[in-house]
Formats: sequence, structure tokens, C-alpha cells
Amino acid sequence: MEKIGIIGLGYVGLPLAVEFGKILDVVGFDINPTRIEELSAGIDRTQEVDKDELATAKKLSFTSNPVDLHKANYFIVTVPTPVDEYKTPDLLPLRKASETVGRVLKKGDIVIYESTVYPGCTEEDCVPILEKHSGLKFNVDFFCGYSPERINPGDKQHRLPTIKKVTSGSNPEIADRVDQLYKKIIKAGTHKASSIKVAEAAKVIENAQRDINIAFVNELSLIFEKMGIDTHEVLNAAGTKWNFLPYKPGLVGGHCIGVDPYYLTYKAESLGYHPEVILAGRRINDNMGAHIASRVIKLMTQSDLPINKAKVLVLGITFKENCPDIRNSKVIDVIRELKSYGSDVEVFDPQADAKDVEHEYGLTLTPALNKKYSAIVLAVSHKEFNDINWSAIKSEKTIVYDVKGFLDPKTVSARL
Repeated sequence: MEKIGIIGLGYVGLPLAVEFGKILDVVGFDINPTRIEELSAGIDRTQEVDKDELATAKKLSFTSNPVDLHKANYFIVTVPTPVDEYKTPDLLPLRKASETVGRVLKKGDIVIYESTVYPGCTEEDCVPILEKHSGLKFNVDFFCGYSPERINPGDKQHRLPTIKKVTSGSNPEIADRVDQLYKKIIKAGTHKASSIKVAEAAKVIENAQRDINIAFVNELSLIFEKMGIDTHEVLNAAGTKWNFLPYKPGLVGGHCIGVDPYYLTYKAESLGYHPEVILAGRRINDNMGAHIASRVIKLMTQSDLPINKAKVLVLGITFKENCPDIRNSKVIDVIRELKSYGSDVEVFDPQADAKDVEHEYGLTLTPALNKKYSAIVLAVSHKEFNDINWSAIKSEKTIVYDVKGFLDPKTVSARL
């Protein structure tokens, strides 16, 4: 009988633990004791799983003690894989998780990784750690699989069971077992890749492809701005053709799209190949925050509004709409650039956790909107922003810049 240990209970691990916990014995492990206390009380601060759904996982228990993982015979690792300040993959969480699993690994156990990595990482980086800490031999005493996560934070339509799952294993028999395990909870079906490396590569190019497509429309917005053309109107017109891809310009952050391309380029460069298209897309997307801020400052100058100590409001700090996730949010680039001009920037976000924002970015969220601003930047299209009383926060000369194309174009000064 399968008994599953899930390592990491964030946006990826928790939904997985809940789905498996409805039918199988599952131990959800996280190194954060506060997270374990909250989940045990039915509280998910990521808002991916509500209290009622948590309650349906009758066979799921939570722990921050790695000893409690010992009874599992399947281990699924779902820890984050960020990049450092030099855009180099930071594998420390993955290595630490592998050490934790290695210490409780037994003969016959299967370790499945879901964290996004470069092709070869599971077998070249993680397996040696598992062997070292378990004293067992890979593909003799224990086995591995890779099944990339496809969670879309904040998306209530595309949930774990309704997203097709790529699976793989370290040999054909294990590939079958991993595939059958996920079929128990994935209604949309599975796709069994021929190897772990193929599955790893499939995941990393999913987000790299999206990154490049967004970079293309971001570059279009830079060009059309110089031409005095509204990019969204152009995209709406072009979108009337059946095979035109509906991408929009914007800030590209988060823990996937803004990060994963660097994993692929890191591996490519280690093999002597310098990627050009992928890195070009990254450069464009990474520079959009500075461009937005400079555009706002230019609009203020053209309207004879003072820049130094000007009150500027940024609406939204999370990396995407209707989601509390602030990891790798590119809104911070806009904020820092505006501050570099001397502006007094306030940030309002009803979705974000104020303590998390303070810890991650050193910013204090403004609790309420009760003054008028020289400029307002709508950076994230939270549903709550539909109800803003604009007359209370803007004057006739206030610059309103719409990053998301969310507001009525007649009411804004400019949009990306």
C-alpha cells in the first residue's frame, strides 16, 4: 500500500498532499513549524486550499519532524528552486530536502521530484545526496522519478486534478509505478516521458516559451509607445486571426516564468552553448520595471508635476492578480526605480500579507486609501481594484498608468 511523504507544503506541495490525502496515507512535511500549526488548524495562508477542502483529506497529517517521514515508501519533493542575485540556480532548498529524505530512505523506496530544475539535475545533483545520506545504491536499493509541477497560483479553474501530468522514472518499471501513482488523483490523465531528463526538460521549456512570448509583446509595447500606438488595441486587432497567440505585455515575475529560463541557460552554458533567444527575452522582461517607472516620471514631468517627494501610489505588490504570492514580484523594480527619482511611494495590496512584504522587501503596506496622489500605477489587476473610489485618490492632474490594461482606457494617462 502506498504511503506518501510530501516535502514542502507551499503552493505546490499542499494541493498535492490534499489530493493524495483523500485516498492514501500522507505525511506532509515542512521545515516551518508555524506553517504546520496553521495547516493543522485548517488555515492555508497561500489561499490555494480552503478549510473545507483541507478537511476532506482524512488521511493527511502534518509535521515538521523529519522522523515522521520514515513510514513513507514514496517521497515527493516540492521545494522551491529560485535563482540567486547573479541569476544562477540556487539548489540549496533542493539539496537540503534531499538530505532530509536520504536520512529516512529505505530499500525499495521511490523519491519523486516535482521542483523545476535543469535537465539532469535529479540524477546528477540529487541522487548522490540521497545515496550519501542513506547508504543505499540508486536503481538497486532505491529509485527516483520526476513529475514536474504545473500549479498556477490563484487559478481556481485549472486545479491539480484537471491539469495533465507529465511523469517519469529512473527505469521502465519505476516509470510505470510513478505514472500509476499520479493517475490515482489526476483526472486529466498523464503523459509518461521516456526518461527523467525528458520530463525535466519539458517543464523548463514550458515557462521559457511563455517568457519569450511575453518578451515579444513587451518589446512591441516599447516600439508602439514611440509610435504613439496603443499596444492593447493592436493586440485586439491582431487577435481576430484564429492562430494569433493572446499574450499581453506586463511584468514577468513569480517563482516560475521569471526564474525557470535561467535554469535552462545555466545548463546550456555549462555545456559550452550560449543561448541567445532565451536570454534576450529575459533581458527585455527584467528591464520592464525600470521602463514603467521612467515612463511614469516622464508623464509627471510633462504635466508639470513635481517629482521629488511626490506622492505616488502603486496598486499591487504580488507577482500576479488575485493571489497573495509575492515571491520574485517584479513590481518591486517599479517601486525602487520610482524611489530612486525621489518620489514618496506608497503600496496598497489587499491580497498580500503585510508581514511577508515587510520581511521580503522592507516595505510597509498602506492600510487604506484616503489621500490624493500625484501618480498612480496599477501594477496588479486584483479584483478588489474594481471597487476603488478614484475620485478620493486622484485629482485632475494625477497621472494614472495601467500596467495590466485593466482599467477603462479613457480614464488612464497611459498603459503598457
